[in-house]
Amino acid sequence: MTPQLDDLLLFTELVDCSSFSEVAARRSITKSAVSKRISKLEQSLGVQLLYRTTRHLTVTEAGQHLYQKAKELAALAKSTMESVVEYADNISGHIRMSVPTISGELLLADAVSDFCELHPDISVEMVLENQLVNLVEDRYDLVVRTAQLADSSLKASLIFHSRWLLCASPGYIAQKGLPQSPTDLSQHNCLGYSNQTTGRFEWLFKEQNGREYIQQVKGNFSSNNAVALKIAAMKGRGIAYLPMCLIYDEIQAGSLVELLPKASAKNLGIYALYPFTDRPSKRIRALIDHIKIYYEKNRYRFE
Repeated sequence: MTPQLDDLLLFTELVDCSSFSEVAARRSITKSAVSKRISKLEQSLGVQLLYRTTRHLTVTEAGQHLYQKAKELAALAKSTMESVVEYADNISGHIRMSVPTISGELLLADAVSDFCELHPDISVEMVLENQLVNLVEDRYDLVVRTAQLADSSLKASLIFHSRWLLCASPGYIAQKGLPQSPTDLSQHNCLGYSNQTTGRFEWLFKEQNGREYIQQVKGNFSSNNAVALKIAAMKGRGIAYLPMCLIYDEIQAGSLVELLPKASAKNLGIYALYPFTDRPSKRIRALIDHIKIYYEKNRYRFE
């Protein structure tokens, strides 16, 4: 007997949350009904999918295989339903998205909440985080990141480019001097960004001919939070390599000074990533377009 699609989806929900009670509450059914449907699924397939104890659920090897395939099937079913919704004039539904903390705080909170106001039938949950996520397993409809994910099951739409620059406070420069080249940074305290793919103290520069290279620097402080590095730089603790959008106001006010502008080479693409389909749903396309407009309005903060 071929399992019902909804039983497969029920199984993926159970694996995701590891709780019969939570799945039952989500679906407004009893815990025993969930248990019976999982047992029926196991019987129809002729394999055990879960090991059950009073406190834990453990997925079997067969269960893990079914989980991955069922997740792909769920994504396909969602895409199919959304392709039909395309025929409707209005856009509606829920979007769960993940965005970087810097862009989320500086721009996307405003852009996305404005999008919700323009489209009353749309709701959005926006999670601010910097680590890479799995769109399918973490149930995201859209992810905004400053680099493409190395995943062939995803599609990416370029939103904008973000220039990064070296900066320090006037007080630090007065005390330690102004570096004249990237090699001079070996004589300075550099503030490392631990989310940087090349490494916190491996900084990207370019020669006069445009060739890019990595310069090893050193310092006594690093963080996975760029705002923390900005604060340290403003306090005169060292030199930081930060996105222009984060320090634009401080550069204009003179509380931070750009260093080595002709040598800095870090320029990251900001991408909207979504699961691989022929085309994203109308609501996802509308949100991406809206976000692009907001970035364009604030171009001066990124370049």
